[in-house]
Amino acid sequence: MRFALLGAGVIGAVHARLISTLHESDPRTELAAVIDSDLDKATALAEEHSSRAYADAAEAYAAEEIDAVAVCLPSALHADAAIEALNAGKHVLIEKPVDIALDAADRIIAAQRRSGRTVSVISQRRFQPPAAFIKDAVDAGRLGRTTSGIAESAFFRPQAYYESGDWRGTAAVDGGGALMNQGIHALDLLLWMLGKPVQVSAQTGRVAHQDIEVEDLAAATIRFENGAVGLLLASTAAYPGLPVRLSVHGDRGTAVMADDRLEYFHSSDHVPAPPLSGEPLRDGWSLVDNAHLAQYEDFVAAIRTGREPGVTLAAARRSLAVVLAVYESARTGRPVDLQES
Repeated sequence: MRFALLGAGVIGAVHARLISTLHESDPRTELAAVIDSDLDKATALAEEHSSRAYADAAEAYAAEEIDAVAVCLPSALHADAAIEALNAGKHVLIEKPVDIALDAADRIIAAQRRSGRTVSVISQRRFQPPAAFIKDAVDAGRLGRTTSGIAESAFFRPQAYYESGDWRGTAAVDGGGALMNQGIHALDLLLWMLGKPVQVSAQTGRVAHQDIEVEDLAAATIRFENGAVGLLLASTAAYPGLPVRLSVHGDRGTAVMADDRLEYFHSSDHVPAPPLSGEPLRDGWSLVDNAHLAQYEDFVAAIRTGREPGVTLAAARRSLAVVLAVYESARTGRPVDLQES
C-alpha cells in the first residue's frame, strides 16, 4: 500500500510517522510521496521518511504508483482534495473533520460511490480499547437501554495556537473552533454509543481568545432517536486542560472512559470488565497515538479485504451535521432538528 501524504504541516508530520511505523511491520505499506504547495516543507518531510516531494497532487499521482492518499490539509480544503484523489482512482483517508459543510461531505460521498474506492475519516478514539469495550457492551445490551451520555473535551489552547497559522480560527477555512477541531472526537464517541441524533440545543462563546472568528467554548444537549439525551462540552479555554471524558448510562449499567482508560464499569449482569490497561507504547507515543495507528491498520485492512472501514463517510457526515447544528442553535437561540440524507 503506497501512500501519498497531502499536506506537510504539523498533522501531516504525524501521519508521515504513522505510515512509516506501519512500514516497519508491513513492508508493503510505505510513504511514496509528500505533497504540499510549499515545496520546501514537502521536501523536508519527505527526506525524513525516504519519500519524494511534490508541489502538486496531479503531478504526484502521474509520477508515482500511489494506492491511497492521506488528506491533511486545512479543513475547508478536504473535499476538493479527496475528490481529486478519488477521481484519480486512489483510496482516501481524511483528517477530521470530513470538511466544514454538509454539501462538501455529500460531494465526497458521491465521488466515493462513483469510484468504488475506500474512504475513511480520522476518528481514532474509536480504536482505543476502552471505547471499543464500551461500544461492545452497549451493542450487547449489557447497559440495557441507553438513557444518557456525557462527552467532555475541556482542553486549553493558548492564543499562540490560533496565531500559528493564518487560517486557524477562521470561519472560512477552519470552519469552527473548539467543537469542530477538538471536541469532534468526543462527539463522535457519543454518537457512536447513543445512535441517531434528532435534535440539538446549544450555546457557544468566544470567552478566552482574541482575534478569532470561531468559538472556544460550546455546550449542547442532544436528543437521540431512542429517547436518550446526550450532554456535550467542548472547550479550548479550560486551563490547563483535562483529558477527554465519556460517560454512557443505561437502565442496566454505566460505563465511564477518562484519561484514555476505562475508569468505571458496572452492569446488572455483574460480569466485570476485563483488564484494558498496559498497552505497549513506543518512545514518545501516547495511548491516542496507538489508536491513531490502529485506525491506519483498519483502513489498510479494509482496502485489502473489501470491507467497510471502521469509520465510514456516513459516520463522519453525522458528526459534522451535529457540529453545524450546534452552531445554528447557538446562533438562533432555538433547537435544531436533524435530518439525515
